[in-house]
Amino acid sequence: MDTAVIRRQFIYLLILAIIVIASLIFSSVVQDPIIEYLTRFFKTVNKDEIESTQMSELAAELLKNFFRIARIILWFILVVAIIRFINSLIFGRALRNASSYELTALIRNVVIILLYIIAFFIIFQSQYPNVALAPLFTGSTILGIVVGLALQDTLGNLFAGLALQADQPFQIGDVITIGTKGMGVVESVTWRGVKIRTFQNRLLIIGNSILGKETIEVAPRDNLNARTVFFNTLYTDSPAKTIQVVREAVRQVENVSQKIRPIVRVRNLGDNGIDWEIKYWVEDYAKFNDTDALIRQRVWYAFQRENINFAYPTRTLYIEKEASTESAVETVNAIYERLSNIPFFAPLSDEETEKLADAAHLRIFAPDESIVRQGQPGGSMFVVHKGSVNVNILEDDKPKTINTLREGEFFGEMSLLTGEPRSATVVANEESQIIQIGKFALKTILDDNPNLVKTLSELVEERRALLSQNEEKHLSTTKKQDVKAFKSIRKFFGLN
Repeated sequence: MDTAVIRRQFIYLLILAIIVIASLIFSSVVQDPIIEYLTRFFKTVNKDEIESTQMSELAAELLKNFFRIARIILWFILVVAIIRFINSLIFGRALRNASSYELTALIRNVVIILLYIIAFFIIFQSQYPNVALAPLFTGSTILGIVVGLALQDTLGNLFAGLALQADQPFQIGDVITIGTKGMGVVESVTWRGVKIRTFQNRLLIIGNSILGKETIEVAPRDNLNARTVFFNTLYTDSPAKTIQVVREAVRQVENVSQKIRPIVRVRNLGDNGIDWEIKYWVEDYAKFNDTDALIRQRVWYAFQRENINFAYPTRTLYIEKEASTESAVETVNAIYERLSNIPFFAPLSDEETEKLADAAHLRIFAPDESIVRQGQPGGSMFVVHKGSVNVNILEDDKPKTINTLREGEFFGEMSLLTGEPRSATVVANEESQIIQIGKFALKTILDDNPNLVKTLSELVEERRALLSQNEEKHLSTTKKQDVKAFKSIRKFFGLN
C-alpha cells in the first residue's frame, strides 16, 4: 500500500482515538455530578422521602446504564477502527503477495470476526463485571439448539469454504463446470459460496456446502486445455489433403496455442461421409466458444479454396452409364503412358505394353502406409505414378531409409520376375498412387512371346549388378541367388 495512504489512515485513526478517549473521559467526569443532581432534584420535587429515594435510585441506575452502554459503543468504535487499520496494513500486503488470494481473504475475515467477538466480550465485561456472558451462551440447551439450527446452513457453508480453500481445486479466472448447475468463469470465492460468471453473462452463486457435494470439472487458467471441433467431408475427398488443409487453417486461428500442433483425425466412417475431429489447445479457455466458431469459419473458407466438400445427408441414385467405361479407359491410358516411359518395359511392343497396362491396377496409399514389407513373399512389382515412397531396410532392428523413389521410378521387379522375397520395406512418403503389376499380368505376355524372357533376364542382371555397386553395404545381408536369372524367370512363370 502507498505510504501516503497509510499515513492518512493513521491520522484519521489518531483523530478518532482522541475523540473517543475525550468522550470517555467526559462521560466519567459528568456521570457522578449528573446522578447527584438528579437525586437532589427528585427530593426537592417529591416531598415523600421514600418515594423520592426510589425514583432517584431508579433514575441513577438508568443513567449509569446509559453511560455504560455509551462507553461500550465508544470503545467498540475505537476497536473497529484499530482492527480495520491493522487489516489494511497487514492483510492488505499479505493479499498482494499471497499465491492464493481466496485463502488469505477467508483467513482475514475469520480473524477479524474473532477479534470483534473477543473485543466485545472484554468491553462488555469491563462495564458489567457482574454479568456472566459465558453461561448465557453455553448454559441454555434450548438456546444452543435454536442457534445451531438457525446457523446450520451458514456454518455448513463456512466449513465447506474452509475445506475448499485448503484444497484449492480452482482459483479466480478458472473455467469450471459444476454437474448440472452450470459452467462459467470463477469471479470470487468467499466463506459463503462461489460466484461464477456464465457464458450467457449471468451470475451463478452456489453455496460452499452444495459445491462440496458436486463433481467439479476445472479448466485452469494457466494450463493449455484441449478442445475438440467436429466436421465431415465426402468420401471422394482425399483424407491426406484434408488433414493438411485443416491443420494449417487451425494453426493460424487466434487463441490456438502454437506450443502443441493441432491434431486432425478421422473419427468415424459415417453414412454420409467421413466424420472428422479437430483437437487443439487453447491459451485462454474462457474464450473457447469464440475460438470454436472461428475454427469452423476458417475450415469452411479453406475448403472453398481447396475444393473440399462438406458431407450432408443425401440419397444418391447411381445409374450405370458408359461414362464409367470411359473413366476406366482413361485410367488404362494413363497407366499405358506411364509404363511406356519406363526403360524396364522398353523391350515390350506397344500392344504388349497396352495389354500389361490393362491388367495392372492403380492403388492409392496413405502417408506412412507400407506398400511392401521386407521378407514378404513376392509376385508383383510397383511403379510410382503420383507421389513418392521411401525404401527402408532394417539396420540394428531399426528402419533406415536408403532411397526415395519418385514419379516414374519402380521397385519390386526382382519379386515379379523370380518370386524373390522383398529385400526392403517400401513406405509411402505422402499420399501416393502406385501402379501394381502382378505375375499373371506378365505371364500372358511371356506365354505369347517367350523370347522376352532372355531380354528381361539380362535387364534383371544389369539392375542387380547396379544395386550391388551402389548399395552394397545395405544389401550385404540379402541372400544371393545360386541360379541364373534366365532359369529363375522361366521356372517362376512355368515356361518350358
